[in-house]
Amino acid sequence: MKEELYQIGTLAERAQVSIQTIRYYERIKLLLPKSRKDSKKTRLYDDESLKILHFIKYAQELSFHLEEIKELLILRCEATGNCEKVKMKAVEKLDSVKSKIEKFKGIEKSLKKFINECEENKAKKCPIIKKIENNPNKYL
Repeated sequence: MKEELYQIGTLAERAQVSIQTIRYYERIKLLLPKSRKDSKKTRLYDDESLKILHFIKYAQELSFHLEEIKELLILRCEATGNCEKVKMKAVEKLDSVKSKIEKFKGIEKSLKKFINECEENKAKKCPIIKKIENNPNKYL
């Protein structure tokens, strides 16, 4: 049975990404066409390309950056011995996510406080703007 090949537009539609996204992934070597036709003008992709795009999208949802995803794709291609490496990357990502959650909790607390102060203040100068302007700690 002959393998089905897709042009870039079909692949983009099936993966629910833009054609520009696929071209960008090619430029940074995250995705390569299976082959080319018409003197290398038309890119052709296979089902593995679609799997890779789905992999990239889900890894991004898990908060992995493209450089990290590239490393995961390399580990995905290795035959054995990569589970511990992938686990370490997942542990690092989890630690990063936990840290961001704590930061967002602080931002939430500050915004609630600012909104409360705004509701209590009838002055001409907005207290939220004042707080943002005068905050020496730019990142809360």
